[in-house]
Parts: sequence; C-alpha cells; structure tokens
Amino acid sequence: MSDTDGQVPLPDLNAADTPAIDDVAYQDDEQASRVAADLEAVFDVPVQVSAVLGRSKMDVGELLKLGPGTVLELDRRVGEAIDIYVNNRLVARGEVVLVEDKLGVTMTEIIKAERT
Repeated sequence: MSDTDGQVPLPDLNAADTPAIDDVAYQDDEQASRVAADLEAVFDVPVQVSAVLGRSKMDVGELLKLGPGTVLELDRRVGEAIDIYVNNRLVARGEVVLVEDKLGVTMTEIIKAERT
C-alpha cells in the first residue's frame, strides 16, 4: 500500500470557478442523497457478518476431549481488538460490548482493502 492510497486530491482554492463554501456543503448533501438512493437496490441483499474473538489450533483428538466447562485458549488477549468479517472478508476491527443482556460489537476501525 502506498502513501497516496485513499487520498483525495484537494481543490485549487485560488481558482476563479471555486464554489462558495455554502455551495460545497449543499453539493455534498445532494451527492450523499444520490449515493444512498443508488444503493437502495441492494439494501435487502443478505450478508454474513462474523465477529472473530480469536482462533485456536488443535488435533482432532484434543477436540474430542472438549466438554462443558473446558477453557479453550485463543490467540488473542483480553481487551485486544476483534476482527469483523462480512462474507468472509475482513472489513473492520472492534470491541466486544454488553448491551442489556446480549453481547455486541462496536466497530473501532474500518479496514480499507485494496481492490484487485
């Protein structure tokens, strides 16, 4: 990944045709509305979201010995960020949170993947 990945070119603020700041804000809102409308067709497409707390490797023999109350050691430490996958693609990292009596995940970092 290069230093210029994800960087947006800045407009020339000294140009005579530069729109006023109010016009720019209006254009951004209008563009966001158009993008949301364009995506509306895929709003009902189901995706699989997985939050991976950690991983562990073991032999089948060890796996068969697991039972209720067995502690399974993972490759992550307490408090370390968890990986969030959408359709088996890493998209974010986050933290486990407790919401009422259920576990949830808060995204703390979006992973920008390179397109191939």
